[in-house]
Amino acid sequence: MHQATSPVHVCVIQFDPQVGTDHRSANLRHSLELATEAANGGATLIVLPELSNCGYYFANRQDAFDHAEPIPKGRSVQAWVEFACRHQVYLAAGLNEIDGMQLFNTAVLIGPNGFIGKYRKAHLWNLEKLWFTPGDTGFPVFDTPIGRIGLLICWDIWFPEVPRILSQQGADIICSLNNWVWTPPPVFDESGTCMASYLTMTAAHVNNVFIAAANRIGEERDARYLGCSLIAGTHGWPIGKIASANRQELVFADIDLSHARSAPIWNSLNDLQRDRRIDLYDQTLGYTRHRALPR
Repeated sequence: MHQATSPVHVCVIQFDPQVGTDHRSANLRHSLELATEAANGGATLIVLPELSNCGYYFANRQDAFDHAEPIPKGRSVQAWVEFACRHQVYLAAGLNEIDGMQLFNTAVLIGPNGFIGKYRKAHLWNLEKLWFTPGDTGFPVFDTPIGRIGLLICWDIWFPEVPRILSQQGADIICSLNNWVWTPPPVFDESGTCMASYLTMTAAHVNNVFIAAANRIGEERDARYLGCSLIAGTHGWPIGKIASANRQELVFADIDLSHARSAPIWNSLNDLQRDRRIDLYDQTLGYTRHRALPR
């Protein structure tokens, strides 16, 4: 098992999982093939996109139920657990979770010793509101030997409270699992960067946290996906490249946790954490010390 706390070798995986029950086995197999490539490349932490085993754009609620699995006993989580244990790595992956008669858009965190925990998406996008129940897990942060890891999913990044709460609960790394879709133009600026990438970089910068954002590519029914996966440093800028808008890619970066755990003092008078006016807004924003424990 990787015991060092720093640096961590992170890989975000960008690929095209398609919706349809006849695609589920292929999606899962492809996620494992790409994760194996990441592990063989030395990755300690691997991040797959949102709903990476089943695709995104369900036809209706029954279709969504047909694509759902329980956690952690379902086929996909068990396959990812076996992979993480065999390769001694950490893996964040997205899937459609069934719990009784409710469905959740869920991210799981898995490690060398098995299932660690899950996060259920708090902010549902568009037709998701017809399929999923809004998440009820809060915003857990998981302590691991490679650092304190938080999870968020796609539309969550548009709500600055989410990365702020995760960072205030001690997250070193936020795994951002996404199906960022094309929106009304302009989708990209002159550099080819999309707004979701800038939001990820901004959230990393203002919270002094690393964010590993894995997005998907391709087209699916009426949806088209943005790509642009990236790993943002505590300074906000990407570590390495931003992935393309339309190609399957693996993006790697080495991150040093000491950067997330040191006070971001930018001059002799300003410190990001000490300057926060917690007397004015923490109570209003409703921060809680909700730290999930391994199950």
